[in-house]
Amino acid sequence: MDVFARFSTFTAAREVIAAGLYPYFLPLDGHEGPTVIRDGREIIMCGSNNYLGLTGDLRVRAAARAAVDRYGTSCTGSRFLNGNLTLHQELEAELASFYGKQAALVMSTGYQTNLGVIAALLTPRDHVLIDQDAHASIIDGCRLSGARLRRFEHNDAGSLERALAALPEDAARLVVVDGVYSMEGDICDLPAISRVCRAHGARLIVDDAHGLGVLAGGRGTPAHFGLTDEVDLVTVTFSKSLASLGGAVIGDEDAIHYLRHHARSLMFSASLPPADTAAALTALRILRDEPELAYRARKNATYVRGELARVGVDTGSSDTPVVPLHTPGTTETLTLWRRLLDRGVYVNPVLPPAASPRLRTSYMASHTPEQLDRALDAFAAEAHLLRQPEPAAAT
Repeated sequence: MDVFARFSTFTAAREVIAAGLYPYFLPLDGHEGPTVIRDGREIIMCGSNNYLGLTGDLRVRAAARAAVDRYGTSCTGSRFLNGNLTLHQELEAELASFYGKQAALVMSTGYQTNLGVIAALLTPRDHVLIDQDAHASIIDGCRLSGARLRRFEHNDAGSLERALAALPEDAARLVVVDGVYSMEGDICDLPAISRVCRAHGARLIVDDAHGLGVLAGGRGTPAHFGLTDEVDLVTVTFSKSLASLGGAVIGDEDAIHYLRHHARSLMFSASLPPADTAAALTALRILRDEPELAYRARKNATYVRGELARVGVDTGSSDTPVVPLHTPGTTETLTLWRRLLDRGVYVNPVLPPAASPRLRTSYMASHTPEQLDRALDAFAAEAHLLRQPEPAAAT
């Protein structure tokens, strides 16, 4: 069979395009943070991971320009060979210090970081346990490693404990969780998860892509719970709070030294470009010096959740700038997305298998009260298309 024959049978996207409800790959102009330009019209951006609003910060932009002037536009090779800059090493040192760890290793994307770390650590003889709602990069890293994969129920330490207890006593075991779950906005129950890992001799990785810049004044999920020393490795991305591109793994010196020589996604990819590295480093320094940005992002999201609850909208278990709006099904999700866009509010539609139907909204430190209220007015006008909270059980 010709593998290209699959092209003609993939019709779902074309059907949605024909219906005027296709929500992906929309071209945007003037991406300034809390607002964007779409077809010449200003729209409130409630679908970005730019939690601190630093993509528009003049200090970040100036650092990126200066890096291009000094280093050029690309390193044209991997860090392993000719693509390693002093700028990369500065960023690593400051990330490690910020997270309270010994060392860090910068890679070209957050996705590649999880892929490289997990695949480098595990072999087909090992066991890896991940949350049911783990990010795709975690799942793909586990698959690439060939390790024996098990999933436990979302944010459920009891389910993890049962899965670990069922393993052979001599089995090497690794647990990987998200610090903040990107679709629901809830925080990992890290105290319970880490206790179970210690009791069963499992190493623990926390993917803190959505925790960095958000929790504990920006210092992330381990610091939020005071558990920095209990987490073996932390992975992060720069494409959210740090207003750039790239990722890093943070941990003890021995672990980082090993990964520097075994993570294939690092060794066989061109290194992070100078402008992106400088932007991330400058954003990290701003976050370190201005932790109020993290608190402001969460404050804005708390305000939105409270106002949505007043009109009966279910926002699930979110406690971060990610606020999901649950919908009854696929058609309602796409219809609501389109109607909100027409009202001047940009959100992200999420459909199975990524997660149950919902609109994923997110909020920045740079959103003004007026912008939030305009978005809330649009949500309230379309609330009839949202799934309402389940009635409380009788006691």
